[in-house]
Amino acid sequence: MPRYWVIAPVESNPPQHFDKVWEFDLANNLISIGWAQLGDISKVSKEELAIKIAVALPKKPAQTKSLITNMNWSFFHEIAPGDIIMARRGRKVLAAIGKVTSRATYSPGRSPVHPDCHFIQVEWQDSTRDKVFPTVVFPMHTLAEFTEDQYRAVVSESLSELSISEEPTPVTDRTEFVLEKYLEEFIVSNFDIIFKRQFELYQDSEGNIGQQYTTEIGPIDILAFDSKNQTFVVLELKKGRPSDQVVGQILRYMGWVKHNLCTDGQSVRGIVICRDKDPKLLYALGMVNNIEVKYFRVSFELRDAP
Repeated sequence: MPRYWVIAPVESNPPQHFDKVWEFDLANNLISIGWAQLGDISKVSKEELAIKIAVALPKKPAQTKSLITNMNWSFFHEIAPGDIIMARRGRKVLAAIGKVTSRATYSPGRSPVHPDCHFIQVEWQDSTRDKVFPTVVFPMHTLAEFTEDQYRAVVSESLSELSISEEPTPVTDRTEFVLEKYLEEFIVSNFDIIFKRQFELYQDSEGNIGQQYTTEIGPIDILAFDSKNQTFVVLELKKGRPSDQVVGQILRYMGWVKHNLCTDGQSVRGIVICRDKDPKLLYALGMVNNIEVKYFRVSFELRDAP
């Protein structure tokens, strides 16, 4: 049975750079991957590969080094002829689909437009090119494996079947849910004023902003960045849900940000925004030191016409 892989041949920004690299790969029935500074890693063991990556990228966090090790190992040792490759441009565009025809090779100087020297031979299909999705469907990693169901969901555009969607959660306070549904938009629209420029709304390299920021484990309500302290800030609106569920969810998102976005000593903290004091929520968050609670207040008044 074939395995299904998503690969970004190069970062999508700047677009001109992506176009040059991808046009070469497409014309020559290839898919490339970066990290040319690693040299020939086609025959090293996984332990030796990890050492090479640690030497070449000393400032990267341990989790990031481990991720890069696993991606390069998969590229050279797990992707096999007959597997399916989905080349992506950013996280919303499927550049092409193809079938692997040979295992990865180390070919320095093969591409005249990019120093990439790690290639897999792929027979690209003509039927699916530059397919644009209305929302994020691909993970951030350069290389990731999809299940067959995820692959078929992308091909058929049945996006509700992808794992990046999140199951609806039960609402215990309908009034709070309705208020906070509009509160999120208000916060984003007035972000600098509300937070007094302490941090800014996050925007990634592909232009996706930090409102309902899509991840493989569900959308983050608001994602911000504190440039002074080099800290990502995950803001979660309680939305009438049970406190245990909110705590579990914000911790899950913070873990994702730590694993996928934090680099070079950056950290992550959380803020839960709710309408009223919730003793259960306060007890739970009292056991962690990087999540705080903030309350919002809505003022509404009717006055007689003069």
